[in-house]
Amino acid sequence: MLKNKIEKFLLDVQKPSRYTGGEVGEIIKDKSEIDVRFAFCFPDIYDVGMSHLGMKILYSLMNERENYWCERVFAPWVDMEKIMRQEHILLYALESGDAIKNFDFIGFTLQYEMSYTNILNMLDLADVPILQKDRGEQLAPLVIAGGPCACNPEPLADFFDLFILGEGEEVNLELLDLYNTMKHAGATRSEFLKQACQIEGIYVPSFYEINYHENGTVKEILPHENAPKMIKKRVMKNLDKSYYPEQVVVPFIEPVHDRISVEVLRGCIRGCRFCQAGFLYRPFREKSAEQICQQGITLCKNSGYDELSLSSLSTSDHSQIEKIFDELLEYTEQEHINLSLPSLRIDNFSKSVLDKVTRIRKSGLTFAPEAGTQRLRDVINKNITEEEVMKTCQIAFAGGYTAVKLYFMMGLPTETDEDIIGIAELAQKIVDLFYHMPEHAKGKLQVSVSTATFVPKPFTPFEFEPQATKDEILRKQKILKKAITSKKIKTSMHISDVSQMEAVLARGDRRLCAVIYDAWKNGCHMDSWEEFFNASKWYEAFKNNDLSPEFYANRTRNYDEIMPWSHLDYFISRKFLIHENQKAHQEQITKSCREFCAGCGANQSLGRACF
Repeated sequence: MLKNKIEKFLLDVQKPSRYTGGEVGEIIKDKSEIDVRFAFCFPDIYDVGMSHLGMKILYSLMNERENYWCERVFAPWVDMEKIMRQEHILLYALESGDAIKNFDFIGFTLQYEMSYTNILNMLDLADVPILQKDRGEQLAPLVIAGGPCACNPEPLADFFDLFILGEGEEVNLELLDLYNTMKHAGATRSEFLKQACQIEGIYVPSFYEINYHENGTVKEILPHENAPKMIKKRVMKNLDKSYYPEQVVVPFIEPVHDRISVEVLRGCIRGCRFCQAGFLYRPFREKSAEQICQQGITLCKNSGYDELSLSSLSTSDHSQIEKIFDELLEYTEQEHINLSLPSLRIDNFSKSVLDKVTRIRKSGLTFAPEAGTQRLRDVINKNITEEEVMKTCQIAFAGGYTAVKLYFMMGLPTETDEDIIGIAELAQKIVDLFYHMPEHAKGKLQVSVSTATFVPKPFTPFEFEPQATKDEILRKQKILKKAITSKKIKTSMHISDVSQMEAVLARGDRRLCAVIYDAWKNGCHMDSWEEFFNASKWYEAFKNNDLSPEFYANRTRNYDEIMPWSHLDYFISRKFLIHENQKAHQEQITKSCREFCAGCGANQSLGRACF
């Protein structure tokens, strides 16, 4: 066990329990009885990865099979990595302490683009060939990936044997079952991949040839013989029948989100044109109130957590949300458990909801207007008005709240300086509202304004749009800072170099594999951590490969351009995306799915209408 080898170094690193395993809820099995071993790798540190709901679901799901063993693997922090390299300790799984290079599957979850160099670093620490072509015909280990960023896996295509598109509860077990059969039949890697690509939701990038025009855009995507022309994502049609764990691993140290999470719904009815998750996770599906409450109570009892979170893109859009509140509050108040309600919408925030939220906590409320003017909110299809924002704040202030956090974006399509100034004006109106209420005339208020740089993403109506340049974002940040004059308003703004690289990787093609590889070789990893991101090393990697980040991030894409992900089907039609993009430039809104079906195509995956 490699874990034993690191024991003498644990006092030399931050948070030693990141590397020990042994937590309550971990699953240990007899290796002699195991047919398939799966290393579930989160390409960031333990503290971040142990908050991830998808890992908790799939970890328990795979371990339900007696002859399959799924174990957890996280990226070591820099202090532990240094020791591992000096002492020749290979990357290992927490449960067994075994080197993951000897597992059948090494599976990564792709949650955010800036983790890509961590993937290469973890493979290197594991002594697994980084390039897929260098792994030969030996069947194992197979390096695979899934998660939201798999919707455009092309920048990582050279490193992975296959990708899983969409929701993993069914397809993961289908893949492992196929592997188990072919492993015992003595199959080679290529023989297995030829069979695996026939499973719906499985994409094998080495079976596709990409050709380019002289201007650098994709000319054609050619599948090899027997590989499907289009790869459809997997969808769980009924969330009540979808697997959900009754127990989870309880970490020794406090993770980023230290709580139990229960998934309330998948998808979103809103159609905000910038929001990739809102389209990737369509169609909209609710879990029943009974199932949500039962799962939440069971997890609390089995884990000992004192906070329960209702997780979704828009929790308050659940048709039975008040029933869920009432039933869970009865339990959580009795057991002294905090009920966390993220993803509340401004336009359905009622006094009834406030009364329930106030029973849970009375600290601050967070809302996301996204844009400072009504014109721009219509462009992005946010579908909330200033009147609704003010009404919501008034209800909150009347209920005793004295802190509001507002999220906005900069660099949105069609944005003007007036839209940026509108952010400051909206925040000031909220301050004025608070102090015009007699009970708050001498009270203390804090309005926090957080702005992020808009990143165009695949499978959204804004996938065609350019990202604003770094100079333009810096100019707009100065305008906003100048426009905010009240000490009651605090601002935070994101680094634009990181946002540009995120845009590059989000919409990139297969040629970026060489850029990522060179950036990693030059020392880039932990790029999602501000203290480690090194823009100059990334730009050097682009220069060395005769590629330009501006080509990927800062140009408008034509409606007839073949996208690097055009052979992947997420059930969102190209016609719909184009129409929504055109409506954005005409400042026209699209109503929510509950009010009107805009024909995005997601209902194909259900074989029926979404509602």
